[in-house]
Amino acid sequence: MDVRNCKDCGKLFNYLNGPALCPTCMKKLDDKFTVVKEYIYNHPGAGIQEVSEENEVSIPQIKQWIREERLAFAEDSMVGIECENCGTTIRTGRFCQSCKDKLANNLGNVYRTAESPQLKKDTKESPKMRFLDN
Repeated sequence: MDVRNCKDCGKLFNYLNGPALCPTCMKKLDDKFTVVKEYIYNHPGAGIQEVSEENEVSIPQIKQWIREERLAFAEDSMVGIECENCGTTIRTGRFCQSCKDKLANNLGNVYRTAESPQLKKDTKESPKMRFLDN
């Protein structure tokens, strides 16, 4: 059992996963998320600074929700965050589509080039233990 102090209120709680927040503070954060989401829906041209000030939520928290793809700004909005790989402005997530495609392609190439292990052929007729080639 992992017992931690809540990073907001300081109370002890049984930590399972995610941010180190007690259930009460986590509920408050979820309620703030709902309010921010509705504000962005009702004010599609609002910037991160405006959303932060109007809803009393920190800018890093809003950016975290965007990176987690819980929030996204409209395509015609001037608001965006930087791709973690190349720095291009994106609306949601961690990477732009170009970087996502490159990462997927690189992973696919690694998978294709990996050779499957082959069994050594037993030169004798008797059944014996076989070993995998490396």
